[in-house]
Amino acid sequence: MSDAFLNDLAIQLREFARERDWEQFHSPKNLAMALLVEGGELLEQFQWLTPEQSVNPGQDRVQRISDEMADVLIYLVRLADSLDVDLQEAVQSKLAHNREKYPAELVRGDARKYNEYD
Repeated sequence: MSDAFLNDLAIQLREFARERDWEQFHSPKNLAMALLVEGGELLEQFQWLTPEQSVNPGQDRVQRISDEMADVLIYLVRLADSLDVDLQEAVQSKLAHNREKYPAELVRGDARKYNEYD
């Protein structure tokens, strides 16, 4: 995803909310809550599937997963826009931080949390 895509999406979502007079409901708190609700709906698509089934869930379920992923992204971009957070910059910063926390030569093939390494 490019920075231009995220900026364009933020503008589209801002206008979508404005046209419906929904900005009054889009406080950072409400957007964060909605983001987690949509994340739960995404998770629900995988509930009770085996790991193998989750890799190949079938076309109908992939469409539902895709819809929920879009909802998650929509609320994330709205939240970032409401707080004036540059998502691309935030992701790059977080990746740099994670590279330091999880050096490849130390963690390769190991799923432990950073504070569980020697």
